[in-house]
Order: sequence, then structure tokens, then C-alpha cells
Amino acid sequence: MTQNRCHHPSFAFFSHFLPVIVLLFIQVVVFGQELQMMESGRKTSLRGLSVVSEKVIWASGSNGMVARSVDGGKHFDWQVVPGYANRDFRDIEAIDSNTALIMAIDTPAVILKTRDGGKNWIVVFEDDRPGMFLDAMTFHGRYGMVVGDPVGGRAFWAKTSDAGDSWQVLEGPILQEGEAFFASSGSNVGFLRRESAGNNNDMEKWEPAMVSGGVISRFFMGNMVVSLPLKAGRNSSGANGMAIHPNGQAGIVFGGDFALPQDADSSMLLFALDGGKMKLQPPLGKPSGYKSSVAYMTENQLVACGTSGVDYSTDGGLHWMPVSPLPFHVAASAMGSGKVWLAGPGGRIAMFFKKVARVN
Repeated sequence: MTQNRCHHPSFAFFSHFLPVIVLLFIQVVVFGQELQMMESGRKTSLRGLSVVSEKVIWASGSNGMVARSVDGGKHFDWQVVPGYANRDFRDIEAIDSNTALIMAIDTPAVILKTRDGGKNWIVVFEDDRPGMFLDAMTFHGRYGMVVGDPVGGRAFWAKTSDAGDSWQVLEGPILQEGEAFFASSGSNVGFLRRESAGNNNDMEKWEPAMVSGGVISRFFMGNMVVSLPLKAGRNSSGANGMAIHPNGQAGIVFGGDFALPQDADSSMLLFALDGGKMKLQPPLGKPSGYKSSVAYMTENQLVACGTSGVDYSTDGGLHWMPVSPLPFHVAASAMGSGKVWLAGPGGRIAMFFKKVARVN
């Protein structure tokens, strides 16, 4: 006897409702990105940004202004540094929630330090020579470097080994006519790890590097000098800075022509150190235009910003997709937080993060 099981009452019931029951137990996870505005409307152009952790963020800019948050950007405390209301703090490097250094670019070139969350600032470096113009600072633990435009034909270099309490001026490399640095995001200089590197805290394994721009762009690291095939030939063109991969041996050089912000040609290069040499590769998918800053969110996710807007990459910088047309000058992150902070004109501070939506 052939039995038609669909006529069985219990089977017919479950056959009809089984797809619905299964769907009730399926949870779909959707990943997206969001740019959330945190601050705006201040009379300052922010180009300095330092993210200590997911909670501690410092920013600095024109009109002597400094901002600090210790609650992940829910609230920012703003101040005009006393006696420096007319100065432009183009870079800030924070060590913790209370300790930070700010860099005033023009003559006299000044670096100030606070140890009490910005209540008091002291001068830790000053140079009033004609033509002095600081461009960027970087720190790796207690070790730091600052780079400036050429003085007497040589790039200005100074280093510290005591968290910026004292600085030693060095003899920088000779620059060509029309070659200098851009104080656009405090990222012309950084520490790279030599191939023989051991642990991250062994400073003998790390070396400062910098990128120049203008009529020519070059990469400098120890005795290595590499010409960079970026947009060149104008005072407004060339490398604006570099973002260093978490492994310390690769990264991205970025820039373009800030006078032509929508021009994406020759505005970015991926690089890797290999056996004492530097390998270069242009991205396969260009960013939306001139970029003044790039930050790593993870080893493969990056955010780039500039006056051309904000872009995002999920493959280590090989391809870029536009996120927002809003202009920002600088981006920074705390690795592992899944967030990138951006700052720019009008006191604008925003947070870019990976948004997870669960659909049942």
C-alpha cells in the first residue's frame, strides 16, 4: 500500500510551518560603516590628533586651541593655551590622559608639554632662528622625533629619549630646491622597524623615517633615500605623510595636490621594507582625491581623509571606497578599538566605526 504522508495530520502541519520555524532561528549579521559627528562649530582648524585609547582623545589646532576627551568622545574639554592664542598647534602627541605635547609650527618654533591634563603647559623646546617651521612629531614610547622645513638646506631634525622633556637637534639630510614638508596632519615622520626586529619595545630595532613633498617627494630612513612617484612639480604637490602598518615594516604614503583636491592621480603609494630595500605599489582602486591623513583601523581596514572627503579600504589600501564628502585634515586610531577618529576645519571631530546590525 502506498502511503501519502502529506495526508498524515501531524506531518502536514510541520510541512507547512517548518520553513517559518527554521527562519525564526536564523540570525543575519549585517556589517556597515558609520561616520558619527562628535564636535563642530569651534573657531579652529584641527590638524593635530592623538588617540591614546578608546576613551582618551586629544586634538589641537589654530587659535591656540586644544581639546581633550577622557570618555570616548562623549564630552570634550576645550581650552586656549594661555599666551598662545595666536599660534597654530599643527601636531599633538599624547602619552596618556594627563600627559601630552603640542607643536607650534612657525617662528619661534615651540613644543609645549602638559602633565596635568592641560591645566598647565611648559616650554620643552624653542628655536627662534629665521625660517624655522616645524611640521610633525612622532613618538614610540619615550622616544620621539620632530621634523621641520629646511634650515641652511638641511631638513630640521630633533630627537628626545625622555618623553619630550628635552630635545637634541641633529643634522638632517640635505633637501633639494623646492623640497620640504607639509604640516597638514603631523604624519611626515614615523618609526619603522628594521627587518631584524625583535620585540616592539627594543628601540635599537626601530628607526625614524620621513617623507618630503613639494617639487619632489622622497622617503628617508637611515642611509636609504627613495624617490616617490607621487604627484610632483608644484609647491602644493607630493607626499603629505605616511601611515605605518601595525607590523612596523609596511604602510602607505599619501598626498597628492592640495590645490587640486579632487585629482586622485598619483596621490597614494603602498610600501613595504624588504631586505633593506623599499617596495612600492600604487593602489588598484584610487582614493577619491588628495589625502592628508590615513589611519589603520585593523591590519587590513584603513580610513583616509582630506579636503576631498573620507575614504575606506578593507584590503590594506589596495582599493578605496568613498564614505563622506566632508573635509577632514587628520585621522588617528587606537589599534584594537575598531574606531578611527577624524578632525578638521571648524573644530570638527568625528568617529568612524564598523557598525554591526543583527537582523532576526
